[in-house]
Amino acid sequence: MIFAVLPDILFYLFALLAVGGALSVLTRRNPMTCAASLVVSVLSVALLYFLLSAHFVGVAQMIVYAGAIVVLFIFVIMLLNLTDRELGRGRMTLFKIFGAFLALSVLAILAPGMRSMVELEPSGGPGPAYGGTAEVGRLLFGEYLLPFELTSILILAAMVAGVVLAKRDLTPKRLFSLIDWLLALADRLSILRSPQKRERKQGGAGGEAE
Repeated sequence: MIFAVLPDILFYLFALLAVGGALSVLTRRNPMTCAASLVVSVLSVALLYFLLSAHFVGVAQMIVYAGAIVVLFIFVIMLLNLTDRELGRGRMTLFKIFGAFLALSVLAILAPGMRSMVELEPSGGPGPAYGGTAEVGRLLFGEYLLPFELTSILILAAMVAGVVLAKRDLTPKRLFSLIDWLLALADRLSILRSPQKRERKQGGAGGEAE
């Protein structure tokens, strides 16, 4: 008896974990906590795909999102290294209240349609190629080619933004250190070429030692 309802129990469990992780991403102030909650949400969605016999999509969800995208987020969080003072204190603003109201309104509008879709009786089980690489590849590079390419452009933009953020802090320091090194080298060469400056510098060093 328990094995008959086990898929339903696992479905609701993973669905609650996915929704809870997504809500934690929206409500937490700590970026690392948000990233960990995102991992929980992404892995829960992947397990839902496994329950729906979409094994390839579930594995891709775990590798691409939980493995690559979240790691990229964590890299950016560590790169920025925001402190609690820079994050500021959490405040309940009018914009947040309007966003929550808008999200609940959209959910209320879509709920009847989703309920009617769930209550529909399936016409038949999935075919033998359902969830396989051939079927997914045919749809991905055929009907959904444009969204796939737009997603690749979005990821490329995120990579370029990460490089720009990294070079924003490093470039001024490198130029400043190079200028200091050139000035110090010119000063040292002028001291070596001028005996008076060399004697004055040695005299100053001896006075400081005394």
